[in-house]
Amino acid sequence: MSDRIATLREALSELCGRGGRRIQLMEVCGTHTVSIFRSGIRALLPENLRLVSGPGCPVCVTAQRHIDAAIELATQPGVILATYGDMMRVPGRSGSLEKLRGTGAAIHVINSAEKALELARANPDRAVVFLGVGFETTAPATAAVVLRAAEEGIENFTVLMCHKLVIPAMQALLEAGDVPLDGFLAPGHVSVIIGTAAYEPVAREYGRPVVVAGFEPQQVLTALVALVKQVVEQQAAVENVYTAVVSAAGNTVARELMDRVFVPEDTAWRELGVIPASGLALRSEHRRFDALRRFGLELGNDADHPLCQCGEVITGKAEPSECPAFGDECTPLNPIGPCMVSSEGTCAAWFKYNRPAVGTGGTR
Repeated sequence: MSDRIATLREALSELCGRGGRRIQLMEVCGTHTVSIFRSGIRALLPENLRLVSGPGCPVCVTAQRHIDAAIELATQPGVILATYGDMMRVPGRSGSLEKLRGTGAAIHVINSAEKALELARANPDRAVVFLGVGFETTAPATAAVVLRAAEEGIENFTVLMCHKLVIPAMQALLEAGDVPLDGFLAPGHVSVIIGTAAYEPVAREYGRPVVVAGFEPQQVLTALVALVKQVVEQQAAVENVYTAVVSAAGNTVARELMDRVFVPEDTAWRELGVIPASGLALRSEHRRFDALRRFGLELGNDADHPLCQCGEVITGKAEPSECPAFGDECTPLNPIGPCMVSSEGTCAAWFKYNRPAVGTGGTR
């Protein structure tokens, strides 16, 4: 353990001792969740400090109705579906995209929105649907390809819009009040785009401190010290320990690009339900690139697996080990929910780094 890590651990212990009660913080970002597990940070925490996972994994928060719509679109004649790899194995009502591809469906795994547009250019006789998933981190890239498709007149390209916004989800969690939260460890990647100022309403209106951090252990521990210090001193402000890449204003160019192409809309989240103005829809002048509209489809109802508690996990209501399916019916090789699929999923991280030494499922 480095001297700096040891110093931060001591500071955290001293602050938690002063607090005199249990302190519960939420790491919003799935990348933070994985980093915390991988680095062993949980083992360094005082007993009265608990970290819970939040709705920051874009795959995990995608509602079942959107997964089912993607699978239905992939079955349409003449359609090529382009998707990021994490979405392939997420179970839908009738299987997964991976299983559907095994039956001959034209489903391409891509690593950028631009690759989806390239598929449309290369296949003018096919309809290419891009599965647009992610938060403000990936939404600007989707906006850019929509504008390019419009400029080039590429009319065989559409997007299944599943993009979501982080702040409304944080506010919805606090409004629901199901899980007592003393503060938020805010996502680094998203914060590069939206800036730290975007979190001010969370601190001001809900009285919860927010600290933006990177993903290295020292950054995470520094942020936890800052959060606990605010909780103990009964403060609620936005702090930034990721100053190398995150500013107060964020990336104004990326946000302006999003504003040119998208408007906020009410959208469904796994477990959280429909949150007002928490998603992105195409503006009227770009609506011809909306896949649901192009194919005349409507989103159905959500039908999650009855054993899956992914929704409870990503809202801090449960830990993966408390799910009866964890490690038994649900494993990375045979997942029944997205939290066991995604590289940022809490259940996948827990399975890899935090399983009991003997047996499966159950408590730690």
